[in-house]
Amino acid sequence: MVVVVIRLISIFACSYGGFRIAEILNDNYILRNPQQALSITLGIVLGVLVGYVLGGVIGRYVADLLGLLDNSLYRVSGVELFFGVMGALVGLLVALIPSVALFRFGYPGDMVAIVIIIACGFLGGRIGILKRSELSSMLKLGSGAARVAEERKATILDTSVIIDGRIVEIAKAGFVEGAMVVPRFILEELQSIADSADELKRSRGRRGLDVLNALQRLDNAGVEITDQDFPEITGVDGKLIALSKLTGMSLTTNDFNLNKVAELQGVRVMNINALASSLKPVVLAGEEMKVKIIREGKEPGQGVGYLDDGTMVVVEQGKGKLGSEVTVETTSVPQTPAGKMIFSDLREEHREG
Repeated sequence: MVVVVIRLISIFACSYGGFRIAEILNDNYILRNPQQALSITLGIVLGVLVGYVLGGVIGRYVADLLGLLDNSLYRVSGVELFFGVMGALVGLLVALIPSVALFRFGYPGDMVAIVIIIACGFLGGRIGILKRSELSSMLKLGSGAARVAEERKATILDTSVIIDGRIVEIAKAGFVEGAMVVPRFILEELQSIADSADELKRSRGRRGLDVLNALQRLDNAGVEITDQDFPEITGVDGKLIALSKLTGMSLTTNDFNLNKVAELQGVRVMNINALASSLKPVVLAGEEMKVKIIREGKEPGQGVGYLDDGTMVVVEQGKGKLGSEVTVETTSVPQTPAGKMIFSDLREEHREG
């Protein structure tokens, strides 16, 4: 639609320009009288053609710019936008007094005044965004108890849990009550992974960015981007822990080492892997189940199958039943670092004689 509108405007402007150029040529007697009508018609036609081509190029460029602007505004929270605008206005007011004095001196004072106005407006907007949390507290926007409750419900997402992707289904099901906060340095890490020369890393990074886009489109969940950073801390894990301790928000991760370090420092951690393990159905020794054997096991004669939730089932003497669905009886359910495993025996009717 944007391309069509700009193309129509360009066609009108260029056709009028062609008409005016033909008139100027006629008024200056550059063209003879019999050629005047033809020259005006030709000028308008050429103007329409130039406007059509030029309007298409400009229209596509403007459409791309508007798309980038929409994406940027979509990622900016209302709080960031509010304090950014307020900060820019304060910066412009601060620049007003010296600018009025400089404008009276004429050139080059007016140029210096313009630079001061632009610099103060940008600086004020940037300060408003970076210090929005402190400014909210100073202005006492909303109930203090309500703010604390919202911060307690909010959770910070790290790179591993974003790339994992299961957080989308968890949020879609309504199990995430507060906002999901993504620090700017996590976005930068995802971007660097997505731009990696390694194909596997590149696909993981792009998957993480797609997951963030999917989270932003959910109606029952909110994603907030924070610019809070800790330049004195070099590692991303350390920055995540510092942000969680500063805000009191929990940290959602799949990283085993980050999980342990965060817990040691008193940070509340939500581990998606732990959640998935706790939701797996409980299987008891002696219980029967059906499973399809899809490959051989490590030990001689063993077959391996999987339950719907991904739990591995090792079937003794199941090698001869590859590709078949069999009934097995559970013998043990050990817990391993990779999760639960089920060891089982074939039912009597499935055993080979």
